[in-house]
Amino acid sequence: MKAFKAYDIRGVYNKDFDKADVYKIGFFLPRLLKTQKILVGRDARISSPEIFEYLCKGLTDAGAIVHNAGLCTTPMIYWGTGKFGFEASVMITASHNPAEYNGLKISGKDVKPVGYDTGLSELEKMILEPVKPVAEKGYITDFDYKNEYLDFQLAHMADHSNLNIAVDVSNGMAGLFIKDILGPQVHYIFDEIDGRFPNHEANPLIPENVVDLQNLVKAKKADIGVIFDGDADRVMFVDENARFISPDLIIALLGHHFLKNSQPGERVLQDIRTSKAVGEYLRQFGVEMHMWRVGRAYAALKLKQIDGLFGGELAGHYYFKEFYYSDSGILAAILVLNIVAEMKKQGFKFSELMERIETYENSGEINFKLERKTEAMEAVKNYYFDQAKPDAFYDFDGYRLEYPDWWLNIRPSNTEPYLRFIAEAKNKELLDKVVNQCTQIIKSFS
Repeated sequence: MKAFKAYDIRGVYNKDFDKADVYKIGFFLPRLLKTQKILVGRDARISSPEIFEYLCKGLTDAGAIVHNAGLCTTPMIYWGTGKFGFEASVMITASHNPAEYNGLKISGKDVKPVGYDTGLSELEKMILEPVKPVAEKGYITDFDYKNEYLDFQLAHMADHSNLNIAVDVSNGMAGLFIKDILGPQVHYIFDEIDGRFPNHEANPLIPENVVDLQNLVKAKKADIGVIFDGDADRVMFVDENARFISPDLIIALLGHHFLKNSQPGERVLQDIRTSKAVGEYLRQFGVEMHMWRVGRAYAALKLKQIDGLFGGELAGHYYFKEFYYSDSGILAAILVLNIVAEMKKQGFKFSELMERIETYENSGEINFKLERKTEAMEAVKNYYFDQAKPDAFYDFDGYRLEYPDWWLNIRPSNTEPYLRFIAEAKNKELLDKVVNQCTQIIKSFS
């Protein structure tokens, strides 16, 4: 089925999947995950109530007991899965995608993500089988733990009273908690939860979606701007000059929280697109950096495997050992605000903190829409290998080639019809040269 992706089940509702598919997913999920007790939450998209209804019909027809968390953020479902010992959970959401999309994020025992390589491929085969409802049906019971989850988040708060903060909630699920956490003195926009996303798409990686926050930062002379995606598993930031901060650099900033009193040898995870500046900055703390594939389906498992303290991705996901190795946009925002508030007391602005970290020129992620992805990737790799063997080469998520003064990553998207490219260099001239060379090679396959 078209909606089965590498990380989750997602697509345009009633086009890529429909209620009949959702029913069968629900029916076979207990068999896949070998449990009859399942936590289910949902976002505020217009299609979410129907998906919830048919998912639960399938689950209960299979004899499962559904613990209904109601409207929630995706990280709330991760936390609830671990905190209350569920061996399966489902979050109904399409995260940052446009309003016509929806999907299912599935987790198993110990909050392990269920991706295509770890169960979704089996589920995709199962739903082709005929459905035979069990004699003793299951049922739905309300399971509201919002207050406990809010207390967990508040426990991480430091004093932010010296900060002037601007927040764009993107009409997303962060609106459930953010005012209770940051208080009324913050400048909020688009803070009403609305699954139609009437103001802008809930994807902070698209520059046009950050413009309103940037204007708010300027108008209110804020010290920092914060923007969440639709289901609050991602967060991104702009500095006091309204400049967007590349999310991978925040991994380095988080070192000031996690590593200031740590022993050398703590492990930190980054994805294959992460700036070299991150590892170089964290070297002062004696960390052991690990690089891995993009997406929670891979990152959460890897962070647990290496017993890492925390990690992050270019897409604005930040993973925490204390959060069951899962990602939370609100927890990441709290920790970043703690750091920025403390540094302000020492006389440093947010932009000055980031200038210490950002020591490379970066292209940002460039997307090429083409069918011949594999051939284009091979051509880019071979072009540079023919010139000189790289200092380091990674091939577990596309290719990453590292040379003394620059590097590149080229990888096929796991969720969209794009070949994604990013490069970084010590100076703008060298960066432009690499980007132009690769663009010519890639476009020759379009």
